[in-house]
Amino acid sequence: MGGRNGGDEEAPLPLFETEVSKGKLAYRVYAVTVLIGICSIWVYRSINIPTAEEHGRWAWIGMFMAELWFGFYWIITLSVRWNVTHRYPFKDRLINRYGDKLPAVDVFVCTADPRIEPPTMVISTVLSVMSYNYPPDRLSIYLSDDGGSEFTFYALLEASHFSKHWIPFCKKFSVEPRSPAAYFAQNSNPKDTTVPKEWLDIKKLYEDMKCRIESAIKKGGISKDTRDQHKGFSEWNSEVTKQDHQSIVQILIDGRNPDAVDDDGHQLPTLVYLAREKRPHCPHNFKAGSMNSLIRVSAEISNAPIILNVDCDMYSNNSDAIKESLCFFMDKERGHMISYVQYPQTFDNITNNDIYSNVRSAFIKIELAGMDGCDGAPYCGTGCFHRRESLCGLKFSRNYRGELNSLCNTMKDCSVHELEQRSKVLANCSNEEGTQWGKEVGLVYGCLSEDLVTGLRIQCRGWKAVYYYPERKAFLGVAPNTLDLALVQHKRWGQGMFQIFLSEYCPFIYARGKIKLGAQMGYCVYLLFAPNSVAVLNYLIIPSICLLRSIPLFPEVSSLWFLPFAYVYAARNACSIAEALACGDTLKEWWNSQRMWLFHRMTSYLFAFIDTIAGQLGFSQMAFSITPKVVGDDVLKRYEEGTMEFGTSSVMLTIIATLALLNLFGFAGGILKVVWGYGIAEGLTVQIGLCLVVVVINLPVYRALFLRDDNGRIPSSVMFKSLVLASLACLIPVY
Repeated sequence: MGGRNGGDEEAPLPLFETEVSKGKLAYRVYAVTVLIGICSIWVYRSINIPTAEEHGRWAWIGMFMAELWFGFYWIITLSVRWNVTHRYPFKDRLINRYGDKLPAVDVFVCTADPRIEPPTMVISTVLSVMSYNYPPDRLSIYLSDDGGSEFTFYALLEASHFSKHWIPFCKKFSVEPRSPAAYFAQNSNPKDTTVPKEWLDIKKLYEDMKCRIESAIKKGGISKDTRDQHKGFSEWNSEVTKQDHQSIVQILIDGRNPDAVDDDGHQLPTLVYLAREKRPHCPHNFKAGSMNSLIRVSAEISNAPIILNVDCDMYSNNSDAIKESLCFFMDKERGHMISYVQYPQTFDNITNNDIYSNVRSAFIKIELAGMDGCDGAPYCGTGCFHRRESLCGLKFSRNYRGELNSLCNTMKDCSVHELEQRSKVLANCSNEEGTQWGKEVGLVYGCLSEDLVTGLRIQCRGWKAVYYYPERKAFLGVAPNTLDLALVQHKRWGQGMFQIFLSEYCPFIYARGKIKLGAQMGYCVYLLFAPNSVAVLNYLIIPSICLLRSIPLFPEVSSLWFLPFAYVYAARNACSIAEALACGDTLKEWWNSQRMWLFHRMTSYLFAFIDTIAGQLGFSQMAFSITPKVVGDDVLKRYEEGTMEFGTSSVMLTIIATLALLNLFGFAGGILKVVWGYGIAEGLTVQIGLCLVVVVINLPVYRALFLRDDNGRIPSSVMFKSLVLASLACLIPVY
């Protein structure tokens, strides 16, 4: 394996291998047949456009435009399935080759609001990454608190004390996962009966710590006795607010200090709290600004060549994730070309049948692996290991060898106080003035999806990226557990991605000649989620309204022109079901994913489209929303039971209910024409079937409108508005 290198010296074995997924030929044959069907539909539409005197001409043209878009969009989606690739690292080879002489790693954990992201959850994530199976003298953890909260600082201070007990406990008993919150939630009793005392002791320490933190938050302040325990509390006074405060840097554990050890006498990793300066008159650039501050501050303190960034709700689920990632960076043949290793975003609060389609199995197991096969693995903002040099703007060249430090890149020879003071300057608002930060250096500013465009820019500089889906999930987070939260999250994603498409970073322009065409197309699959909603709306509105007026939009079932419509619909769904089953989903999970696909496109991506266009025209400004991680007990109970939560009066919910009722009216009207003996005009059969599919998908909506009596039902005000709007839509004239 690997051949010869330098005469008789054997080349080292590779640290990872790449394998192309099976079934590639079968998928390509299927894709060609579907493409023929799509072209046949286009031909049918173009040669059968009603004349100006006939009813439904513009409805027909609207359907034709939607089908042209669907065909174009389907063609670009081929890129994420054309060459699905899987990666397999060899951790044992890495350990045998390098032992403990591994590069230093800086871990960035980002939080923004203690009300939405509870400090107890944040420190569980911090403790999970502090407990990696990795030399602690080469590990530094940074918590960026964009909320500038003394409660978050206090929680991290408590975690720094608890880590002295938690880290040795994890390593002694090979604990997984190493988030205490997740571990104790999954293990109500220790599995090993020989260690009950130690297990009970550590659980009591954790519960006591959690109780102190929650008690302080409930009281609304930190007690004087607690404040006197650490100088860092002096940074908070009556003038400090979330949006107006000085930069705060506190090194809670100094990894250079020989006295910074755990209960077993082993070195503790470095732990740093950062709250960058915030001023009302200064743009803070959301998460991108937070990450760039972390990059600068960490360069002053530890300057590790590898950076891992995770969101505060994405705890480590695999204590060997760092070593697995280093297999890609430290491979002799290809490692120097790799900029980042992206892990999938997975969750630990998924219910049976995944009612909000948070898992997205086909996306994380097939589509992202397909983008990797085109050398276009995207940076997704969390669960990603970076090469610091590439993140800081270095362009890849053939002469670059990318040798990572074999020894820990320790902090500079100065006191903790000096390091803190020098680092504070780097987190000030004025530090980036007149620099290339947010442009050529660090994460890109000016976009809600700063992660995606940053990854694209890195790849356009010549770097390669890797997508890795491990057997044991590396990170687990908190998925939205209400419909409203799921829709808002996708609206933010859709708006950020469409912004990229309309910006200078559009892959078809910015990346032309720099990355493969397949990678450009792969990026656009997601960047065009927002405009895709317009075509979907055509298919949700026009057929039902025309059905009520007996205006046919499809060929009759007995016609040969019906075959391409039937084949494309059946083949696409059969392929989708096969993918879902291959990814381990159930048929019900697949059906739920179809429902959420429809909901997202009729609401989240529609609003993303409208807001992005309004922003381009200067009518609105970009805003970043954080998805809350905590809901009430009654909401949580319904989520765990698999019952959809509709209990808000949002505009999105009104649209969902209105379109559900419109299709119900259309289906009922079509059936009544048959039952009452009026007959069916040629071509209406397909429209009745289409409305029936939409009606079946929306069964939970009808139950929430008319049958449920819990707080998760659709509010009466929304029901009334939806009935009125759907009734008015039925009266819209068709030309």
